Amino acid sequence: MSFQAYLDNIKSQDRENARRLPSAAREAGLLAPGTKATQIVAWLAKDYGLGRGHAMAIFAVFKRNGWIQPGKKARN
Repeated sequence: MSFQAYLDNIKSQDRENARRLPSAAREAGLLAPGTKATQIVAWLAKDYGLGRGHAMAIFAVFKRNGWIQPGKKARN
């Protein structure tokens, strides 16, 4: 399935939830610098029942739109 097909599929299943994903991610504390794809994937699976491919497409959109920025690694 192509990247765009994943996004189209998500929108066709529930357009309203698709529009709310960025604000829901922000409320969940997931639009912070350094957020990892695994965190987004786990959240979308738990709260929205999305599979890995669909969740990775959402993560890519979040990054492309600048909602997730690379974070600095903590020094020990």
